[in-house]
Amino acid sequence: MLRIRTVRLVGERFVTLGLTDGTFRVVDLTPLMRGPVFEPLLRDPARFREVRVDPVLGTLVWPDGADLDPDVLLGLEQPASG
Repeated sequence: MLRIRTVRLVGERFVTLGLTDGTFRVVDLTPLMRGPVFEPLLRDPARFREVRVDPVLGTLVWPDGADLDPDVLLGLEQPASG
């Protein structure tokens, strides 16, 4: 199962993801960040930059509890509408 090992900010909402298979992907997070849990992160760049990798889940998380499905981040599934 492919998961995220590292994250590095490379733009306003772009990140480089280091994956468990040793590859890297640049991802624009903007279209994936929908719903009220992401609104504070989209409004405040400092809060957005608090992104980290949860080592157990292998995905991106923020201190306020927001997270993104790793399969959606990696393009293996479509994001939920809403």
